[in-house]
Amino acid sequence: MTAEMIAPEWMHRQVTSEQYDSWTDEQCAGVEIVDGMVVVSPSASKRHNRLARFLANALDVAGGVEWNADTDFDVRLQDVPLNNRRPDVVVYRADTIDESPTRPDHVLLLVEVVSPGSETTDRVVKLDQYAKAGIPFYWRVEQAAGRVPIVHTYVLDAAEGVYRAGELFAGLVKAVVPYPVEVDISGL
Repeated sequence: MTAEMIAPEWMHRQVTSEQYDSWTDEQCAGVEIVDGMVVVSPSASKRHNRLARFLANALDVAGGVEWNADTDFDVRLQDVPLNNRRPDVVVYRADTIDESPTRPDHVLLLVEVVSPGSETTDRVVKLDQYAKAGIPFYWRVEQAAGRVPIVHTYVLDAAEGVYRAGELFAGLVKAVVPYPVEVDISGL
């Protein structure tokens, strides 16, 4: 079996931002671009998707008219080499809703719900990439069946270009991003 039999040819070569922008929504779904190379992620579980959607809805309500929170779209961290991530939840300025691609200066908070197979990427790689891109806040949500999700919060130290660990929440999240957020995830 060859690599071409497993994945199409376009997944085996470095991709530019112009090429990526020409792809269909179907080609972009479920992939991220890291240093110009396509990274395919397995489909998330229903528990993962429910938690992400629940957080997005709560963050959207808390953000009022100035901030939107959504799931399942790209954030363009850099053009060369292309780094395009698809966080589980993106909180972005409402006035940029029609701008594409979404850029780091549009974004306030990115949330990643850790899944089996994404632990190192979400805990280390994305933490570094999002900080270097200047995203002010990052949340990493750890989940396990039958247990209350744990939310690790991070705040950007802009002078150093790294995240500093913020508060840790289990069940009830009470944070400021910079607007106050209160969401109970204990039943998820």
